[in-house]
Amino acid sequence: MIKITFPDGSARDYDKGISSLEVAEQISPRLAKEVYAATVNGEIWDLNRPINTDSKLKLHKWEDAEAKHAFWHSSAHLMAEALEALYPGIKFGIGPAIENGFYYDVDPGDRAITEADLQSIENKMKELAAKNLTYSRREISKKEALEYFTKKGDEYKTELISELEDGTITLYTQGNFTDLCRGPHLPSTEPLKAIKLLSVAGAYWRGNENRKMLTRIYGITYPKQKLLDEYLVFLEEAKKRDHRRIGKELELFTFSPKVGMGLPLWMPRGSDLRQNLITFLTKELRKRGYKIVTTPHIGNVNLYKISGHFEKYAADSFQPISTPQEGEQFMLKPMNCPHHCEIYNATPHSYKDLPLRMAEFGTVYRYEQSGELHGLTRVRSFTQDDAHVFCRQDQMREEFKSIIDLILYIFKILNFNDYTAQVSLRDPNNKQKYIGSDENWERAQRDIIEIAEEKKLKTTVVEGEAAFYGPKLDFMVKDAIGRKWQLGTIQVDYNLPERFDLTYNGSDNQKHRPVMIHRTIFGSMERFVAVLIENTSGKFPLWLAPEKAVILPISEKFNDYAAKVLEILNNSDICTLIDDRSEKIGKKIRDNELKRIPYLLVVGEKEVENGTIAVRKQGEGDKGSMKIEEFVSFINSEIKKEIAV
Repeated sequence: MIKITFPDGSARDYDKGISSLEVAEQISPRLAKEVYAATVNGEIWDLNRPINTDSKLKLHKWEDAEAKHAFWHSSAHLMAEALEALYPGIKFGIGPAIENGFYYDVDPGDRAITEADLQSIENKMKELAAKNLTYSRREISKKEALEYFTKKGDEYKTELISELEDGTITLYTQGNFTDLCRGPHLPSTEPLKAIKLLSVAGAYWRGNENRKMLTRIYGITYPKQKLLDEYLVFLEEAKKRDHRRIGKELELFTFSPKVGMGLPLWMPRGSDLRQNLITFLTKELRKRGYKIVTTPHIGNVNLYKISGHFEKYAADSFQPISTPQEGEQFMLKPMNCPHHCEIYNATPHSYKDLPLRMAEFGTVYRYEQSGELHGLTRVRSFTQDDAHVFCRQDQMREEFKSIIDLILYIFKILNFNDYTAQVSLRDPNNKQKYIGSDENWERAQRDIIEIAEEKKLKTTVVEGEAAFYGPKLDFMVKDAIGRKWQLGTIQVDYNLPERFDLTYNGSDNQKHRPVMIHRTIFGSMERFVAVLIENTSGKFPLWLAPEKAVILPISEKFNDYAAKVLEILNNSDICTLIDDRSEKIGKKIRDNELKRIPYLLVVGEKEVENGTIAVRKQGEGDKGSMKIEEFVSFINSEIKKEIAV
């Protein structure tokens, strides 16, 4: 007999070799139909894998990420079987579950798989799923695995196997398809009832631009058609909110192949939007005692070798730039923190000077693979609202908490009300990825966990997601249609102060090391603006909108009056446009509604006589007439309401 302990602490004895599915069946036949995977002693397992030792067991229903992972991973294998049946000789790269669904990278040889082929592949998947095929797991030696896939002629799988350790290799088979895979999978294809293949794209093998371009097929499955239908509605809403489409419509930003992939160009309206964010946050930072600094876009390569960024991130950075001077190399700045360490070191510091809060809207550069670039959310040049707090150990926790308060203040103003704080720790089984002593890591991790509890944050704890120099608290925000984005982050660092020999004179007149806190509120300006666009569909709050109003003269003879109104509003710091085209007023209203400008100000004969403007609000229609000064007061009052939380 073996003892199985459940998440609530209760335990029961079972026969050795029982599976998680059999445990679920003994608890409740209904439960057995609702679970898709299990966690056994911290590892995600197939439901039908035998348990042979005393174990902790958690069963996963559809609501759990672990269940979806097994469900969609199994679906990727089902699609691969369908592809092999329809395209004999097709070769397979990788086919993982992703956040929503799955994909498989395949090499169809001299054939092409296009969007037009998805329906036939989908139909084949449904046919196979209805056969209730069993997913079976088999442990195999490296030699056997290489022989199997070499005989099959699949060089992609043999390449992957060559990098694996013997004794860690497993194959999964369902129906006529066998794949190299760690799992886990469903017991059978029976639950895969609602199937939809979504798109076809190109993807370089292993993300390497110098390797072969494979065909990537995306899909999604659900246990019920209703869930699939809801997801397809979600996709349509996501398309409507796509920041790339709205950004183009509203003339916020653009990209140019002549400038380079992943290098955004901010147009006037986008620059105004971005500057409104920067101006607002800068005012808040000054209230909280931050000093604003500016650093170059490049740095000597040795700077990043000292910090450790060169060792850890060289592959993800642009290659060093050589100068005419022999041996001198610079890098496009991948991080702001080494520069800030050198600003700290420029002057001596006493314990009375700390905390020193140093902020910069600093542009950094990372070499993202071309296949990973996506609008503003994945770019090669982005600006961080970066700051570093240098403080004493006894100040660290209060400084950390004050940053949490600032992040939550910004989230509240922008209605980012659905968020989770992720405690990102180092991987205890792979400590060589990180720098610094165990003592400092344990202290920093303990402090972050306790602070999050004290602030009553809704948290998740994830191992392996820490920065190489320290653990962090990442704020994961869910947008209007349910997608999660990492925005703000706070990181505790005992290591860069050591590497850069940062010191302050203590009250004992001895040298001490400061603690360094890295933090961003927005994250990157580019990703933050992308989330804002999609969250608001481009209808920005008044305080943030590039223009607060547009003046619409009914005819040309009222253009002079419109110009006077424009001058008064712009001189009152209410950014306003004038639409003096020779168009009918109805068309002007429709066109400017599409630009999502908050207020439309119509002027005609009546307005000229009375010194007024006829006010229309975006999406709400006529709001009556106002004196120009009255409108100025009204706008300022509305902005104060939006940012008063």
